[in-house]
Amino acid sequence: MSVTVIVIVVLVVMFLASAIRILNEYERGVIFRLGRIIDQKGPGLIILIPVIDKMVKVDMRTITLDVPPQDVITRDNVSIKVNAVVYFRVMDANSAVIDVENFLYATSQLAQTTLRSVCGQVELDEILSQREKINLHLQEILDRSTDSWGIKVSLVEVKQIDLPEEMKRAIAKQAEAERERRAKVINAEGEFQAAQKLIEAAALMETQPMSLQLRYLQTLNQIASENNSTTLFPIPIDLFKPFVKLAEK
Repeated sequence: MSVTVIVIVVLVVMFLASAIRILNEYERGVIFRLGRIIDQKGPGLIILIPVIDKMVKVDMRTITLDVPPQDVITRDNVSIKVNAVVYFRVMDANSAVIDVENFLYATSQLAQTTLRSVCGQVELDEILSQREKINLHLQEILDRSTDSWGIKVSLVEVKQIDLPEEMKRAIAKQAEAERERRAKVINAEGEFQAAQKLIEAAALMETQPMSLQLRYLQTLNQIASENNSTTLFPIPIDLFKPFVKLAEK
């Protein structure tokens, strides 16, 4: 009698162990009964019929997918390596299980091919300067392609772009030349503005002769304030005008 009870208890325990499933808040279970899908269940306590029912667990949280570096030849024939990261989540567990064999692997392969295709259609300068535009384009393509799998791609970010050494040197030279050009333009603009101010000052001194004398006294004051062993006294040009006119006559 005791052996029979033990056997019954063991069978009940085995039945409960195979029939009861507990799913977390972020998990859903796709139930198959004799090979046909019933529905998705969860979260919480799930009771299955042993042998008859089969459950596939699906994580509904946002998944971070790292896209490995891809060899890309840009439109201007520059060979680079580009990697990215994709953020997506399963919106429909039934479609993610039924419509694609392995949605993680399928999304990873699709992200790799799409990254190569998009980066190969643009030039290197556009990849470096308009990364946000490329990220948005990648996200739109992936989201449209994975929509039938019940997957929503929320974000795609290009992480790193590896350039050949000769291209790095060329970009460095280009940046240095651009900085030199800007410095020369700024210097020329400063000289032009200074020349304009000198012309305005000369015109003002011509109409107001006393301003020239004040400037002369200010210069003497500046020279006297310094510890110089030799002091130069500038002589006004007006003192030489009678001699110049006499020489002309």
